[in-house]
Amino acid sequence: QVQLVESGGGLVESGGSLNVSCTASGSAFLLNIMGWYRKAPGKQRELVATITSGQNTEYADSVKGRFTISRYGAANTINLKMNDLGAGGTTVYYCHIKFADGNEYWGQGIQVTVSS
Repeated sequence: QVQLVESGGGLVESGGSLNVSCTASGSAFLLNIMGWYRKAPGKQRELVATITSGQNTEYADSVKGRFTISRYGAANTINLKMNDLGAGGTTVYYCHIKFADGNEYWGQGIQVTVSS
């Protein structure tokens, strides 16, 4: 069983920056992809960014150039640096990990509120 513990988030003004982090624990970590998804009220959950155990990254077009995902701490912790956040109320960010064998896990979600 894998546990994902998210931290960071909170309230920021439009145009500001915020970090969210996620640490995975509970199992041996082989090849995997970790990442962040988000869900805004009334919208589907969408991919934000991912990073592989080999440090390859991918981003949603909507965040390219503004968000940076990184991975450290024996590769079990990821951080998402979010710059130039647009006003949009509260969005919940979810940490995700998927292993090569297909097993995947989700974090509980962490709120990010951007005020106008």
